[in-house]
Amino acid sequence: MTVAALLQVQGLRVVYGKVEAVRGIDLELSTGEITTLVGANGAGKSTTLLALSGLVKKAAGRVLFDGRDLTRMAPHRIVASGVVQVAEGRATLTTLTVRENLELGAYSRRDRGSRADDLARVFELFPVLAERANGLAGNLSGGEQQMLAIGRALMARPRLLLLDEPSMGLAPIIVQDIFRKLLEINRAGLTIFLVEQNVRQALKIAQRAYVIETGRVVLTGSGRELLDNPAVQQAYLGG
Repeated sequence: MTVAALLQVQGLRVVYGKVEAVRGIDLELSTGEITTLVGANGAGKSTTLLALSGLVKKAAGRVLFDGRDLTRMAPHRIVASGVVQVAEGRATLTTLTVRENLELGAYSRRDRGSRADDLARVFELFPVLAERANGLAGNLSGGEQQMLAIGRALMARPRLLLLDEPSMGLAPIIVQDIFRKLLEINRAGLTIFLVEQNVRQALKIAQRAYVIETGRVVLTGSGRELLDNPAVQQAYLGG
């Protein structure tokens, strides 16, 4: 059975000055799956996410979300459409409490009555956030701040969650915990697009994967296929 495409990216180009950071890439994300975009630093991974979120200008290409054209849509309207990004570096508001950070994630929603239920689900997913709900976000560890950033995104009730380098700066044991949580979120029905430099971890959990080099997609396949690919092993997995 073919899984329906939720997001289609066609010929996406992003140019910074004279530098073409993303060079006409095509991507397809299927409903209910984890798709990952992996590659080295500077390959164009984060720029791709920023373009999908409307945070950088597209020089060319189209972005279709469930058949709706998001190509020139403003970032806040993209969020309202159901596409929500967890930024690289987490971007938690350190002078606000954990609870306040989470509540801000729901700012664009009109269904105020269900926010308490969503908050309870986030606390169930990340119990440490419940324990520290009234403490300042700035007092959380790096891993806890990443959990908070994911939880805040979930409060927006996304249909597609974009994640930019969630493992960055975290200890290996914390990275494994974060990736387990991503699997749990996905199994509950949320489609995920993961941009990640930790190639091994990303390919382990992804149903579909793309490898990007200098702004171009050079390989695609299932996560398992790319894990077993000798070129990927040589370039990203230590041979």
